[in-house]
Amino acid sequence: MHHDSLGHEQAIRPGQLNLMSAGNGISHAEETPTNFTGRQHGAQLWVAQPNETRFSAPAFEHHEELPRLDAGGMDITVMMGELDGLRSPARIDTPLVGVVVEAHTASQTTIPLDATFEHAVVVLEGTLSLGGQQISPGELVYIGTDRDELALRSTEGATALVIGGEPFEDELIMWWNFVARTDEEARAAYEDWQEGHERFGTVTSNLPRIDAPPFKLRRPSKG
Repeated sequence: MHHDSLGHEQAIRPGQLNLMSAGNGISHAEETPTNFTGRQHGAQLWVAQPNETRFSAPAFEHHEELPRLDAGGMDITVMMGELDGLRSPARIDTPLVGVVVEAHTASQTTIPLDATFEHAVVVLEGTLSLGGQQISPGELVYIGTDRDELALRSTEGATALVIGGEPFEDELIMWWNFVARTDEEARAAYEDWQEGHERFGTVTSNLPRIDAPPFKLRRPSKG
C-alpha cells in the first residue's frame, strides 16, 4: 500500500506499476496491508530526472493494466517506454524502456532493442542465459549500446528485468534518499528533510518518520 505527501493511497498488485516522480521533493511510505499474510515480492527502480523536470512539482500515477506480449514462450510486460510497437502509458522524462520478462518453462526469445540505448538485464528469480552466460538472482549484466536485439534463454523458468535508455550524461550524486548534481544540492536536501521543510510534505501513515543518517557525502568513483 503506497502513501505519499500528495495524499495518494494506492495498493499495488502483481503486474501493476506505481510511478512516483519526485520533482523538487516528495515523501512516501510503503506499507504491508493489514489483511496480507504472505510473502511480498516486487522491484523498486529509481530513474534519474533531467534538469527540465527535476525541479518541477512532484507527481504520482498508478497503472493497473500494462501492455503484454508472448514472445517465444516468454511473457513480456512493458512497464515504461516502448518495445516491439507496444507502448506503456506510464510517464517518461527521457527516452528509456523497462520490461519484465517471465519464462514459466524452458523457453527462449529474442527481444528487439534500440541500438542508441544502453541496456542491462537483472534477474529476479530463476536463471537466464545471455549469450551463453548464466545470470542468477541479484546479478546485473550491463550490455551497453550498439545492440539491436537481445537473445535470452531459460532452462527451467525465470523472471527478469530488461532496462535501458539513452546514456545519461549528467554526473549524479546519490546519498540516502536524495539524488543531486552537486554537493551543495545534496546537503540542502538533507537539511530540508531533517528540518521538516515543506518541500517534502507530510505523509499520513502508521509508520514512523525516518531521520536521515548524519550527512556524509559519497561521491561516485571515476575511472
